[in-house]
Amino acid sequence: MNSVSSRAQRRAITAVKESLRDLRNQLSLLNHQVSSAVRLKDVDLDCLELIQRTGPLGPSVLARTAGLHPATLTGILDRLQRGGWIVRERDPEAADRRAITVRALRDRNGELIRHYAGMNTAMDAICAGYSDAELQFLADFLRRVTAAGHDATAELTAE
Repeated sequence: MNSVSSRAQRRAITAVKESLRDLRNQLSLLNHQVSSAVRLKDVDLDCLELIQRTGPLGPSVLARTAGLHPATLTGILDRLQRGGWIVRERDPEAADRRAITVRALRDRNGELIRHYAGMNTAMDAICAGYSDAELQFLADFLRRVTAAGHDATAELTAE
């Protein structure tokens, strides 16, 4: 690769990284507005999303996944349960009879969907302009970036 194409690639990579940072910031602002509208803390909404996507799961697994101290997670789960977002249930498969799992309740999903409707509609319109192959490429790129973020978080957590 010659130095001109090398510089062009570095500029393109920088532009991608800047765009991802801008996206992260904008999604953070959107999530903050949604969490405020449904009277949750930002971290509560993050944990609710994890529970909805990967649950039901145990609190210790959720704490590790979210990168939170178990005592912090207890407060989050208390707020989510009081708000009618989740339920804690005994885990019938656990050897320890005290073990519980956390499950999201679907009753309030419509409320969240309504708050994200504008973004979902915009995403549908944007995606409509791409071919199936391009969408597969973008999905693969985003999965790989997400995995890199997961690995970087795990490294920081281990320190």
